[in-house]
Amino acid sequence: MDEGQARKVLEQGLSKADLLGRRVLVLTPDGTRSGPMPMLFRLFAELLLPRVAKLEFLIALGTHQPLSEAAQNRLFGISAAERAGKYAGISIHNHHWERPETFTRIGTIAAGEIEELSGGLLRQDVPVALNRLIRDYDHLILYGPVFPHEVAGFSGGHKYFFPGIAGAEIINFTHWLGALITNYQIIGRQDTPVRAVIERAAAMVEKPATGVCSVVEGDGLTDLFVGPVAEAWRQAAARAAEKHIRWVEEPYSLVISVMPEMYDDLWTGAKGMYKMEPAVAEGGEVIIFAPHIREVSYTHGKILDQIGYHVRDYFLKQWDRFRHYPGGVLAHSTHLKGMGRFEHGKEEPRVKVTLATGIPRERCDKLSLGYRDPRELRLAEFEGREKEGILVVHRAGEILYRLNSQREVKSGE
Repeated sequence: MDEGQARKVLEQGLSKADLLGRRVLVLTPDGTRSGPMPMLFRLFAELLLPRVAKLEFLIALGTHQPLSEAAQNRLFGISAAERAGKYAGISIHNHHWERPETFTRIGTIAAGEIEELSGGLLRQDVPVALNRLIRDYDHLILYGPVFPHEVAGFSGGHKYFFPGIAGAEIINFTHWLGALITNYQIIGRQDTPVRAVIERAAAMVEKPATGVCSVVEGDGLTDLFVGPVAEAWRQAAARAAEKHIRWVEEPYSLVISVMPEMYDDLWTGAKGMYKMEPAVAEGGEVIIFAPHIREVSYTHGKILDQIGYHVRDYFLKQWDRFRHYPGGVLAHSTHLKGMGRFEHGKEEPRVKVTLATGIPRERCDKLSLGYRDPRELRLAEFEGREKEGILVVHRAGEILYRLNSQREVKSGE
């Protein structure tokens, strides 16, 4: 889909929204998502500036690190001169999840409803808070690509509210709920308990919103859906299931996930495990190859150094020891470690996870992760050996691999 085609779809979709003279806020992903963000920024500006009273952008960071002005310019494909000139009327904001004063409380999902939505897995009140900036606008636009996702099943749609611009309580809750279900079971499914909680929370947002949901390949656009958020998201998720799930006959014994530089820490680079876990044989290994990654998490690294990486039941069977840690961090830990058992004090992961990154061996050992020196890993020696059960995945992190035997219950249909 070229820029002219994208412009036509976007123009038609936005024409159905009441935007004339309105204050409009566009929520976008950060640099950890693929797609033609510069093109979309230009199109939003071109189509909306003549119609609206105010146009601003909020980068839906979740708990990711805020972007500097230079990083924001790179994300949107604009120069400092363009930002100060042509786009001077457009403000760009970071979401700051760690600043309580930046939130507005919009409601609470009661424990009984949570029990129903979660299929009985959890029963607790969940406070729902969003970035208070939304109060200053008449209409919200949620833009972002849709991919198979380890927590919600598929990314995108109202996920740009939760966790995109949400408070810590619902971020931690939804991620821990996803961890209880496991990445193996949830990734690549449209209708999941986590998505149900997200949609319930989104119903509390008393602002009209439009979804602009894309399906992308690298930085190219293949499909664009514009309309009511849930509707546009569902269309995009169905297309993403066709585009971004690879179905294979036999599981692999070794997968090397070569991570692109847009993943700058293990928190984001862990997608190299998430997307491959369902297609790895029991006792197999996933190597995350990312020499550029030198940090576990720029946001949560200190906590991860305390808890390490473990299977779900390691935490559940020692809950008194871990209950005070943020659910989102526990979820990341067990999502990366993958499925497994913890019995009689012994942990048995289904798959070995090894880091071939800039994170040193000593830290990997403390985190309960394997270590390979990336300088000694010759990718060429592993290429083209799929028939031996060995797979090298370049630009890993967005394409989900699953076995054909899982197709009936795990597809995005």
